[in-house]
Amino acid sequence: MKPVHVALVTLGTLPGLVLAQESVSFTAGQASAGRMMYEQHCAECHLETMLGSFEAPELAGPNFLSYWGGRSVGELFSVATTMPPDDEDSLGDDVYAGVVAYILERNGFPAGARPLTVAAEGALNGATGSPPERTATAPGGRGRGIGGRPGRTSTYVAIVDFKSVSDEELRDPAAGDWLMYRRTYDGWGHSPLDQIDRGNVADLQLAWVWSMDAGVSQPTPLVRDGVIYLTNPENTIQALDGATGNLLWEYRRGFPEGFRGGGFTQLRSIAIYGDKIYVPTKDAALVALDAKTGELVWETDVADFRQGFTNVAGPLVARGKVINGINGCTRFFEESCFITAHDAETGEELWRTFTIARPGEPGGDTWGDIPFELRGGVDAWITGGYDPELDLLYWGTAQPKPWVPASRGMTTEDAALYSNSTLALDPDDGRIVWYRQHVPGEALDLDEVFEQVLVDSNGQKLLFTIGKHGILWKLDRETGQYLDHKETVYQNIFTKIDSKTGAVTYRQDIVDAKVGEWLAVCPSTAGGHNWPAMSFNPPTNSLIIPLSQTCLNISGREMALQVGSGGVAADRTWFAMPDSDGKIGKLAAYDIDTMEELWSVEQRAAFLTGALTTDGGLVFAGDVDRYFHAYDVRTGEELWQTRLGTSVQGFPVAFSAGGEQYIAVTTGLGGGSPRNVVRAITPEIHHPNSGNALYVFKLKSR
Repeated sequence: MKPVHVALVTLGTLPGLVLAQESVSFTAGQASAGRMMYEQHCAECHLETMLGSFEAPELAGPNFLSYWGGRSVGELFSVATTMPPDDEDSLGDDVYAGVVAYILERNGFPAGARPLTVAAEGALNGATGSPPERTATAPGGRGRGIGGRPGRTSTYVAIVDFKSVSDEELRDPAAGDWLMYRRTYDGWGHSPLDQIDRGNVADLQLAWVWSMDAGVSQPTPLVRDGVIYLTNPENTIQALDGATGNLLWEYRRGFPEGFRGGGFTQLRSIAIYGDKIYVPTKDAALVALDAKTGELVWETDVADFRQGFTNVAGPLVARGKVINGINGCTRFFEESCFITAHDAETGEELWRTFTIARPGEPGGDTWGDIPFELRGGVDAWITGGYDPELDLLYWGTAQPKPWVPASRGMTTEDAALYSNSTLALDPDDGRIVWYRQHVPGEALDLDEVFEQVLVDSNGQKLLFTIGKHGILWKLDRETGQYLDHKETVYQNIFTKIDSKTGAVTYRQDIVDAKVGEWLAVCPSTAGGHNWPAMSFNPPTNSLIIPLSQTCLNISGREMALQVGSGGVAADRTWFAMPDSDGKIGKLAAYDIDTMEELWSVEQRAAFLTGALTTDGGLVFAGDVDRYFHAYDVRTGEELWQTRLGTSVQGFPVAFSAGGEQYIAVTTGLGGGSPRNVVRAITPEIHHPNSGNALYVFKLKSR
């Protein structure tokens, strides 16, 4: 199959540019106007500082100049016009020219007499490295602090009969509630409700729909006694009547003055405990809201958003502690990524566990001779799990950054603990009780950070997790011992996975890869598996897993190894997986004892929701082509589908209200590689660039 070569849609990703001879020219007035356009359209992702966040690269500084110096401004324009994501080439030539002029000014290129146009082909020569002085808005305090902008709560109907959520209920929730990310501590994503079943699911119809705010969105609605707690983009939280869709209250986050950031980020879930809702925010804080009214109860800073830190995973509450993993760790600073515990009543931080080993500590020698402040990545961007009997938390960690070992001054022999690992943590003090590093020395932007599913079977306490490599790992969750694995999609990254230890052996060309050398590998950064979570279905003893069949070309860039630098530092293109017949989306079931595939559904459109299974014998999943499906969990036979307003994305849930069962799912946009890769490989699939909404279904009245 012929590869589809499409560059990552962020500035600074096209390899092999043709050099031009004439120097570029822009005017000071053009750059001044471009600054306003940049702050309006670009700063949310690339930050006001131009440091970049997530996959949005640095636009000012040594790494930008190293890559773009001497290259053609026309090529820079060709990448700029792919912005904003999901709405490319939408800003107009004058805006793009102004933004590029401002980027050049910030990198020390001198202004001239001739304005820049999108037809320009001059070379990016003549940077002084000394950009003109500019006045930046100093970040203020948060929330109710001086200099910040306080959040705003609007209470329309107070929930006067709200019942406090206890520790016992988190361990064993009522059948009609959905109280955390995957409903239960064990991460099953399964509902015991059975009113909607294989025999009547064809009668499912829309009960109501609620339009949500614009932005990147892939949330998990929580439900308590028929009230839905829904997170919108920009940390807006709403309480809705689950039976009618009526708005009960709404909290809108107030961000610090000058805050720009997190355009690629989204809050996948929130937490509920006692009488409070817990919300990790885009500006790296944690807030508690009154579950009855939405009023702010307390707020605490977790990290400094000015260094790129943010929150995308929801917290987990265990034994009165709010456990939260931080995200946005691509840049080089003294502070690395970490997991924290906060007192649920007061917000006080109780412990902090760093996910990057420090020099002189266990694992500190696995980063070569790289000092601590230049050890990037290892984000904790997916919510973990908890075993109350063993009293252990289980949390996944992401890959080291930059993505390619040569770019970070390392090799695949440098394991880079505790990247690409499952960590078992003591909830009392955050101590790492055991860890399992699934893929040491990760080299291809394929992290192993995802959901941790806990199942007891045949007298063993098991843990299942699966990452972008598409390898389903089976561990003993008491000890972390490797038990088994299953390759769920085609992979050609490892020449061997040891059947006794699970140790992986990279292909030799991956081991030897230098900066600037291209590698072709399967699967791609969209997965294998990504954030759309799997579900465990107890009646069939099987895991139902959303998968993606795409492959990757990747080449590492030179990276300035200095404080304040950092980023992902790689170019990427993608193509469909061999022998997939262009069917990118795969939903498959695996027996947890034998690890055999029981059935699979393959289709052109990628699946973009977590899997939801129910005791009605059903599994629900949605895709990028706007379809929401119900399948027979025993066979994979499709029993029902409907088409929604835009791509179906997020984490569907089942709940009850007024004696009736409901199925809720969101439509949404954004989402990183699972969206960017799909857009490149399946360009014929179109969806509106707006339409975030919550759809709620129930059976037709008889």
